[in-house]
Amino acid sequence: MTIRVLLADDQALLRATFRILIESAEDLTVIAEAADGREAVELAETHRPDVVIMDIRMPNVDGVTATAAICARPELSDTHILVLTTFENDENVAKALRAGASGFLGKGVSPEVLLSSIRTVAAGEALLSPTATRALVTRFLATPDTDDFLALPEVVRTLTDREREVTALAALGKSNAEIAERLVLSPLTVRSHIQRAMTKLDARDRAQLVVVAYQSGLVTPRPHPGTSGT
Repeated sequence: MTIRVLLADDQALLRATFRILIESAEDLTVIAEAADGREAVELAETHRPDVVIMDIRMPNVDGVTATAAICARPELSDTHILVLTTFENDENVAKALRAGASGFLGKGVSPEVLLSSIRTVAAGEALLSPTATRALVTRFLATPDTDDFLALPEVVRTLTDREREVTALAALGKSNAEIAERLVLSPLTVRSHIQRAMTKLDARDRAQLVVVAYQSGLVTPRPHPGTSGT
């Protein structure tokens, strides 16, 4: 099955470079290009891509606003957003994750990592670069939007003990294989627990499941070594 990609970036040269790279892979194809967020939303509605590669800083409508608009449309529930940014700790990336982005990458990644990440996001197994993602989640949850919680504590209590355990480990950036080894389970069993937890918490993908885990208090953000408490 070919993964259909929409490119959203205001730099034509970057779009052309990404197109050449993506279409060099047999299982990926670029179906459209957008020069700003407004066009990205319109093209997503028209073409229903599997993945949108979304730049954050674009004229007219930025990537955060476009991400929120795409993720809010029920008909685009199968479209996943992969944010590309020059700065992985940009506050806007945190906002995009809250808005529904499935993952993010720095623009300095290798071609192999970009292609692999597109496939990962298309499969709904988001959270690329676990270390950077944990730092990002910790940062934006330090000042959460209280009106935008994805789940309440009582909703989390619908999870079984094992589902809570698996979700908490996923929120710490552990892969399915790592969780399986930690809990002495098969990776397939871990995947099943993740999928059931996503269904119960109405999370569109793994990235949103992790945000739920932090926002509901199932996992508590931890300061990173070398950071102060101020």
